[in-house]
Amino acid sequence: MVNLQLFAPVGGYNMNVLENCFFGFAKRSILVNVSNIPDVDLVNLAAALQDSYYANPRLHHISSAFMPSRDEIYAITNKLFSVLFPGFFGRQDLSHHNIAQHVQTELEGLSRHLYRQILQCFNCRKSRKNNNLELRAQTVTQLFLESLPRIREVLFCDILAAYKGDPAAGDTDEIIFSYPATIAIGTYRLAHQLRKLSVPLMPRIMTEHAHSLTGIDIHPGSMIGKGFFIDHGTGVVIGETAIIGDNCKLYQGVTLGALSFPHDESGQIIRNYKRHPTLEDEVIVYSNASILGNVTIGKGATIGGSVFLTQSVPPGCMVTAKQAELRYRNRCDTLSRGLISDYQI
Repeated sequence: MVNLQLFAPVGGYNMNVLENCFFGFAKRSILVNVSNIPDVDLVNLAAALQDSYYANPRLHHISSAFMPSRDEIYAITNKLFSVLFPGFFGRQDLSHHNIAQHVQTELEGLSRHLYRQILQCFNCRKSRKNNNLELRAQTVTQLFLESLPRIREVLFCDILAAYKGDPAAGDTDEIIFSYPATIAIGTYRLAHQLRKLSVPLMPRIMTEHAHSLTGIDIHPGSMIGKGFFIDHGTGVVIGETAIIGDNCKLYQGVTLGALSFPHDESGQIIRNYKRHPTLEDEVIVYSNASILGNVTIGKGATIGGSVFLTQSVPPGCMVTAKQAELRYRNRCDTLSRGLISDYQI
């Protein structure tokens, strides 16, 4: 018998034990019978894998600058939430006597980990290499941390919008502590600030992790005003070039997406152009509506559930889908003749 390490899930990420974790799974030891391990030709298998690495250079990162750590970026996001929402995330025994020291200590740790991951993000992008990456990463880290009070002010507006817009919310504590939109929108606002500072990779890692946790997909490149609320949230998609004004509200299943992508002369998809919708202030979009393309939904407009929209809407208008036609039939006669199907195609 030999003692092998397998993995068991844990509830969160701890920056102090990341070196002992793999994709958020903590190690635990069990006994395994060596005789049950398959007999694999490891030499030839390793050689075959190595050949495939060099055959597909886009799928490896060998002899290059180190990539950033996804696990550490997840942990940084958790730490940022503990700073933005003290007492809700992270340490619980906070008081007026220890809050100042606590925040300072958290920021000191964050600054080190942020600097390292931002530097790694700059390093691994060849087009961004220069002789001042360390200074650039230091400056970006400082600017990002200095933006946290402003981000918190906008998140406060988002939390209030959720409370005012959801009669099922008992209080703002419930919204902060349990609503998936809080995690998705909060992570987006942090990632969007990093993207504005031209940090590659890290913003998308953050928002895709929030996507995996909440089912809400917000691209960090989108621009979203204050007082934003996503009710329920599952299945919401907000594309890279979408613009959302102040005090807008989306329900579950809403897509702010693009139409078919144009290609250049070489057949490659054209990037970096406005291809997603713009929602002006105070727009409401109900569940499962899809708004596609570079269209504008005017201020105060309402888009009904299950609408498929590819054109602009003037301010103050309401757009609804044609209601389904209801057909009533007396099933007694059908059943008496031995027919059980109630479906028509």
